[in-house]
Formats: sequence, C-alpha cells, structure tokens
Amino acid sequence: MTDRELSGRIDPTPSALLHEEVLRPQFQYEVRALLPGYVAVEKALLAEYLRLGVLDETQARAHGAALHSIDAQTLVADPDENLSDIAFAIERHVTRLVKSPAPSWHVDRSRNDLQATAQLIAAKNRITDVVVELLRFTQSVRTVAGRTAELPMPGFTHHQAAQVITPGFYLAALGEQVLHHTRRLTATHDLLDVCPLGSGAMAGQELPWDRERLARLLGFARPQPSALVAVASRSWALETTAEMSLLGTSLSRFATDLLTWGGSGYEFIDLPADLSGISSAMPQKKNFPVLERIRGRTAHLAGYHIDMLLGQRNTPFSNLVEVSKEAGHHLVDAFSVLHSVLRLFRAVVDRLEFRADRMRAACDTDYLGGFALANALTLTADVPWRTAQVLAGRYVLGARERGLPPTTPDPDLLVSVLADAGFAVNDPAGLLTDSFDTDRALRRMTSSGSTQPDAVAAALAAQDVERERLAAWARARSEAVRQAFAETDRLLSLPEPAEESPRAI
Repeated sequence: MTDRELSGRIDPTPSALLHEEVLRPQFQYEVRALLPGYVAVEKALLAEYLRLGVLDETQARAHGAALHSIDAQTLVADPDENLSDIAFAIERHVTRLVKSPAPSWHVDRSRNDLQATAQLIAAKNRITDVVVELLRFTQSVRTVAGRTAELPMPGFTHHQAAQVITPGFYLAALGEQVLHHTRRLTATHDLLDVCPLGSGAMAGQELPWDRERLARLLGFARPQPSALVAVASRSWALETTAEMSLLGTSLSRFATDLLTWGGSGYEFIDLPADLSGISSAMPQKKNFPVLERIRGRTAHLAGYHIDMLLGQRNTPFSNLVEVSKEAGHHLVDAFSVLHSVLRLFRAVVDRLEFRADRMRAACDTDYLGGFALANALTLTADVPWRTAQVLAGRYVLGARERGLPPTTPDPDLLVSVLADAGFAVNDPAGLLTDSFDTDRALRRMTSSGSTQPDAVAAALAAQDVERERLAAWARARSEAVRQAFAETDRLLSLPEPAEESPRAI
C-alpha cells in the first residue's frame, strides 16, 4: 500500500475526461468560493479532536499550523495526488507539512458534512454582504427621495396618469420595498444558520462530538438537529435564490418605470452622458441602456432559482453530487449578478436627474384632480359618493371637449352638470381651482404613507431607523463569524492573521 492511495475500492486515478470536464472545474470553483470555510471546518474539528483526547496538544497545533498555511495558491487539482478533490487536497497538504501526521487525524469523519458546512459558511457570508449592499442602495435612494419630495409629477395606474405624486414619494416606495426584501434575506440567513458539522455521511458519528461547540466555533447559531437533513437538504440554497429572485422582480418593475419616464413620450428623467448610450443610425437619440441592463440582469436571478429548483426536484433525500454540486452550480453566479444589479442601479439613482418642468407640465395639463373633485362634491354639497364620481367625470369630459386645460376652470359647466342631477354648490370656481391645482394636490393628502411631503419625510425617517437596525444585524453576524474563527485559532495556538481572514468571494 502506498501513501498516495485514497481508496481500496476503485483505481484511485480518475479519467482525463472526468478530470477536465468535472473534477478540475469543481475544484477551482471550491478553492475560489469555499476555501475559507473548508479550512475553518478543519480547524474546528482539530479543536474537537483535542477536547476528545484523540489528538494531544502538540499534534493538534502541528496540524493546525499546516491548515493555517493554506491559501488559494496552495492547492492544485491533481488526479493522481488528490483525485482533484478539495478535501483530499487539504488532507495531502497537511500530511506533507506535518513531520509525523497523527494516525487518528480524520478518524470518524465524512466529506459530506464537511462540504455542507463549508457551503453554508460561504452562503451566510454572501447573504450578509448582500444585505450591506442593499443598505447602501437604499441610502442612495433615500438621499434622492429627500430632495425631490416636493416636485410634482404624475403617478400612473393602468399605464394612465392618475394622481399627482412626487419623485420623493415614489423613491420612498422603492426604499420601503427593498428594505422589505432585505428583512426577508436576514430572516433567510437566520433560518439557515444551523451547522451540519458532526452529522457524518448521513446517520451521525461514532465519537461523542460536541456539536453545539462545533457550531459555535464556526459562527453558527446552533447545530442542525437532524444528521440526514444536514447532508441531504439544500433547501437553504433554494430559499436564498428564491429571495434574490423576488428582489430582482421588484427591482425590474422600478427599472421599467424609469425606462418609461426616460422615453421621448415623457422625458421626466435624464442621466449623464457617461451612463447613457447612442443610436448608431439615429443621431437624435439618447438611450439609457444601463436601465435595460439592470432589468435584463434581474431575469437571470429568476433563471438561477429555477435552475437550482429543477436540479433538486425528484432526487432522493440523501447526500448526492447532483444536489450538493450540480444543482448549486449557479449559486455564486446569482450572488454576483445581484451585486452587479445593485451597483448599477445605485449609480443610476445617485446621478438621476428629474426634470421638474416636464413633470409639472404633465400634471398641469391633465385632469389629475378628478378624485379630489368627487370628494369635494360629497363633502360640501352632500352629493352621494358614486353620483359624485359620475358628475366629476362628466365635468372632465365636458371641459376636454371644450379644449380647456385643468388650469382654466369652467364654473358654469360644473353648475350645469350639477343642476342636471339636482345638485348645487356655493363656490364652483373655488371648488374647481382647489381640486385641479397641482401643488394643492400634494398638500391635500393627510394620511400616513401618502405623497404629502411631510408624510414622505416621516416615511424616510422611519426607513432610516430600520436601515440602522439592519446594519447592526449585518455587523453582528459578521463579527460573530470573525470571533468564532479567532477563538478556534486561539484554541490551536495559531497566530492571528495579518489582516482580516478571507471571505468567500
């Protein structure tokens, strides 16, 4: 028997085809995306071996020092040396460096829970990073919303101008929706914050591992209660991509509105030249392809989720390469795309210009006060609400037929419309002026959450509080992982890193 043998069941050398098509790409991916987690898991297990008396302090420290030396350049996929498997590559690296490797190192171990734990460590870090990016994005949104809360613009329902709103009101809605998705991502993180380590291949392990301690040393809130769930389930990956897909759907809708408002039919917004595009054939055009890119990339998030969902569907509930590796192939891509979407969208928001003249003109030339007129008829003339709606509609129709803009009220027309239905008002001119005045339309709204500037300011202030709460959550989760890894290193008497430990990218 040679030291290079890793299995007594099969020829230990995989075929060149398997190495090139499957094993080497998977190895490179895991080194790039999961290596910090793999090393942290190996260290935590060393600390447990030491507690259990399986290894003595000298052995644990020697193996720990070898693990501590691993970085992305240390490991190479080698079908002869390590079967192009990252776990075997780590094992080979340690046994080469340690003068007398302990025979009991890696006793009662499985790659199944090792891999599941490394994947979850990376996923938790990535979710925390996304939360931080989302909070940066909502801060940019909040800044623009605060300075545009008194600029009138048309709000649309069913693709038709409906009521007077402001960019600040609209952007406050964007901020609120993104914070909603951020809260859901933090909840997803905390639900998947369960440690698989100590579950073995599927049925548990023979040594009395302290799984609570292992979870703590790796920055998890608790161990996964079921050994089978720990190694078989990747529902956490589906839940994570589902949340990113939902977030992308919401962002796509806001991007659609900006695309519409930037079109030649409205020209409510503008972007600087370095975020804009041109037509190769129509020199008069100024395009906004960055918004198309944002909207297009949000589709990838839904696609990645469906890909992972189908990859797990109809598979046995056990540890499978099909589920643990193939079905999760695009998880890193999903995170990368979401970061790209947020960076691009944040750049758009930071440099977005709302054209106040175009927006006000659109408000002043459309009868956006029909709802207000109907309310006033009911409250001042006792016109039944549904009847008031009908009469307000008749006035608007008649004024349009006469070619009158909302800024030119026709009190005689209103008197005639009301008289035909058996009603009258004391001040028809004042009623019309108040109902169709663009600025009064903003101040008229009194309910919380409305477009009234003070209500927008209150909503933004509440979002500031929530943003700080979520930022504290992100800081706490990052610090928990950092302290856990540092505690493990102290238990093994390993030196503190010169800089922050690498995170999964």
